[in-house]
Amino acid sequence: MDSARLYLAVAVGGFRRYASYRAATAAGVFTNTVFGLILVYTYLALWEERPGLGGYDQAQAVTYVWLGQCLYATLAIQGGGAEKDLMERIRTGEIAVDLYRPVDLQVWWLAGDVGRAVFQMLGRGVVPFVFGSLFFTMALPAEVAPWLAFAVTLLLAAVVSFAIRYLAALSVFWLMDGTGVGQVLMITGVFFSGMVLPLNAFPGGLGDVVQVLPWAAQIQVPADVLMGERGPWGAFAFQAAWAVVLLAAGRLLQSVATRRVVVQGG
Repeated sequence: MDSARLYLAVAVGGFRRYASYRAATAAGVFTNTVFGLILVYTYLALWEERPGLGGYDQAQAVTYVWLGQCLYATLAIQGGGAEKDLMERIRTGEIAVDLYRPVDLQVWWLAGDVGRAVFQMLGRGVVPFVFGSLFFTMALPAEVAPWLAFAVTLLLAAVVSFAIRYLAALSVFWLMDGTGVGQVLMITGVFFSGMVLPLNAFPGGLGDVVQVLPWAAQIQVPADVLMGERGPWGAFAFQAAWAVVLLAAGRLLQSVATRRVVVQGG
């Protein structure tokens, strides 16, 4: 119980930290809304030429756009979550202080990142999504059950997103700098998550591959569950499996790094 309260406090701290950046949040809402409009009209033109692309109609394509804008910062699709601070602490050697804390390092950073994700969802993601629903025809369910299943997929997506970024951050134990890793996170996050184009619209074998990679758990799976294109239990299993695999890989790499690598600065 004490540990649970501790990690809850860390999550609340992560929420409050990002809530203090009000100007940045307002700018993010504006930016996501503008990019959402650009993508929506691009999608409408594309679906006009290719009706049923990826198995979506136009309303579903529009829904996918606004959901992506809602989850862009929530899931740190291009990075910028907990991994950014972790990379810096590893680079400077301050991670040594974290390792002496009587807490689980991975769970500590996960809790803080979940708090950040909750704020980004409420503070930056909801407004563009509501804007889209007011001015465009969207494929949103009228029943409660799909929304509850969607909420579960969002939680699992946040864990998968963190696990990917945590693995990337740990590489700084060897690289001593996270700049290049951050660029890789940005490119892979945008392309493989389906931020630009739904993964089910990718052609041939490429489409088959990208839909089984962990990035698919971030936007594609929640979108399909919300729009009734995918069963919730299969979606949960897919996301949970990747979460377990990636978190276990992160714990293994963390163990190797903290036993065999000397942090910068001594």
